[in-house]
Amino acid sequence: MEQLNDLKFAEEIKKMEYEPLDATEKRLVAWSLGIGVTLLVVFYFASNVFFPGAHG
Repeated sequence: MEQLNDLKFAEEIKKMEYEPLDATEKRLVAWSLGIGVTLLVVFYFASNVFFPGAHG
């Protein structure tokens, strides 16, 4: 049964047309990546200040 569902899914994916990202979607992706990277850096330095021995 699962194999049949996988086959149907693959067929539906092949039928789909390519849709490029809209300008709004591109901005959302860029903002999400930017916020994610910024927060990683902020949290890294914050943890370094509050937990100085945790980074090896």
